[in-house]
Amino acid sequence: MHGNKDVTEKRKEIQLGIAFIPVVFLVIALSVTIGIFKLSPHIPLIAAAAVAACVAIIHKHPWKEIQDGMVHGIMLAMSAILILMVVGTMIGTWILGGIVPSMIFYGLKVLSPGIFLVATLVICSIVSLGTGSSWSTAGTVGVALVGVGQGLGIPVAMVAGAIISGAYFGDKMSPLSDTTNLAPAVAGTDLFSHIRHMVYTTAPGYVLCIILYGLIGMRFSGGVLETGKVETILSTLKSNFFVHPILLLAPLLVIVMVVKKIPPLPALLAGTLLGGIFAMVTQSTSLAEVISAAHSGFVSQTGVEMVDGLLTRGGLQSMMDTVALIICALSFGGIMEKTGMLEVLARAFLKRVRRTGSLVATTIFSSIGMNVIASDQYMAIVIPGRMYKSAFDSRGLHPKNLSRCLEDAGTLTSPLIPWNSCGAFMHATLGVNPLLYLPFAFLNLANPVVSIFYGYTGITMEKVEEDK
Repeated sequence: MHGNKDVTEKRKEIQLGIAFIPVVFLVIALSVTIGIFKLSPHIPLIAAAAVAACVAIIHKHPWKEIQDGMVHGIMLAMSAILILMVVGTMIGTWILGGIVPSMIFYGLKVLSPGIFLVATLVICSIVSLGTGSSWSTAGTVGVALVGVGQGLGIPVAMVAGAIISGAYFGDKMSPLSDTTNLAPAVAGTDLFSHIRHMVYTTAPGYVLCIILYGLIGMRFSGGVLETGKVETILSTLKSNFFVHPILLLAPLLVIVMVVKKIPPLPALLAGTLLGGIFAMVTQSTSLAEVISAAHSGFVSQTGVEMVDGLLTRGGLQSMMDTVALIICALSFGGIMEKTGMLEVLARAFLKRVRRTGSLVATTIFSSIGMNVIASDQYMAIVIPGRMYKSAFDSRGLHPKNLSRCLEDAGTLTSPLIPWNSCGAFMHATLGVNPLLYLPFAFLNLANPVVSIFYGYTGITMEKVEEDK
């Protein structure tokens, strides 16, 4: 006990300028590695974690504390990592079992280019609202919609943007969502007050999505030029797989399981098993082929490049690069949080707050910053929520204002950052880099802006007295 006390007394407080060093290093390293060298962000994140550790050691933080911070940061995402791995196995067996080919087949039959993006938004919104999970939505209907969009000749970045907007609508608004429960718990309000208050920022953004996706869809509404491509995909799918509506039972059952509050991990694992069963029963594959698809993914060999590009994906191994990225990112975020550097940065931002508008803007930008620095949406909700709660209270603002800000920025910007656990998952699942779909994820971009506008105008910024 006495030794610990001595270490605490010797420890130097990290000043603001010093706390910025790892962040500045990370931004420069990522910019050079991704922007110039066109390489993955893993090594810059490891290097930034090393810089953060060096800063902490210089300020007398013991190595055990630094390592504990890294482990704690990684542990925050362990459930997400397990889900990511299971989604990889599920995609592999669903393609082998003809489930994804059937979803693409019937999607191409029903959806037309002109309405496709709006339909994608609505379909993903309904599924995510029912499941409360953006990841489950992207891993099931999202994978199929990417294939349908490519078949209809719509750029994959636009399709992914519509999937992300719809998936995160439910992730934000569903009472089944973990972030929707976490934000009010951190802010000190109740779940349904929080959801009702979020309608004010979410509804304008959603209407904007429908308008913009509708206008973009008009560019593709002719669709005549793509008829030959669609027919090629349909005939290739039909000749290489047993395609039947019965196969759509698998995604339907997974969605029902999650809606019935079965935890996502066993529900998705059940989806993998269903995919394997359908593969052996309807596609006449062997157990060895099912295990291979779950582990290494499905390799399409139809001879049609378009279809092979759509269906060669999935498998546990396909997610390992993403798992490594999440671990690297959260190691950095864990050191920054454990050694108090994130708190120093947050305190500095709070000093500049003079009015409600600037408080809201600071909360929004802090949550976005946490998504960038800490690489995890939970930390982007918890840390700013913890830092700014007293500031909202002192202004007489109802806690649901804070919880709404945390979701508008913390939840919705997480899939837009490539090294964030959510951005990394979407990249691995949909096959589209977050920087490419970012301009088309209209809901995710609009919500923080609407929230800041309300902060400065006072619209919907309810006081505690008004609520009573």
